[in-house]
Amino acid sequence: MIYVMLADGFEITEALTTVDILRRAKLPNLTVGVTGKTVTSSCKIKVEADITPDEVELDTLDAVILPGGLDGTRNLEASDFVQSVLDFACENDKYMCAICAAPSILGHRGILDGRNATCYPGCETNEDKVNYTGEPAVADGKIITGKGAGCTVHFGLLIAEKLASKEISDAVSSSMQCP
Repeated sequence: MIYVMLADGFEITEALTTVDILRRAKLPNLTVGVTGKTVTSSCKIKVEADITPDEVELDTLDAVILPGGLDGTRNLEASDFVQSVLDFACENDKYMCAICAAPSILGHRGILDGRNATCYPGCETNEDKVNYTGEPAVADGKIITGKGAGCTVHFGLLIAEKLASKEISDAVSSSMQCP
């Protein structure tokens, strides 16, 4: 299962476009309302999450996705639940994906140290230990990062490629009319 963490202030494009791509790729995923069942995006759109933290089954976790948005990122990072999910993902070699400001959460934990990554300009952490590429989306082992809202399709397709296959990712890209 892929769990997409939603916290008040999340960037809606980064969250829901990624979910859309994963569902087109037939990858099982659920949105998790970290700050409540109804979560308010950075542009004040209310979204009802599929589940709440008490419904997450960590033993089914294949990947965790952290959308950005400055307030959303702060709320995700402040969540003990999200931190425990990241602990589980680290300890069990699961995928961790973050876009825009949210890679800073991984950076603060040292997860990006020695890796290639990308994020929204100005949100870099541990710059002396991380190779920030500036690319739209980057995979380094089981860490996938995205630059920002305009790069979400790249980010979602890269996750689909790594968790399903290149062929499935390419088919989704084609069906969405991506150049």
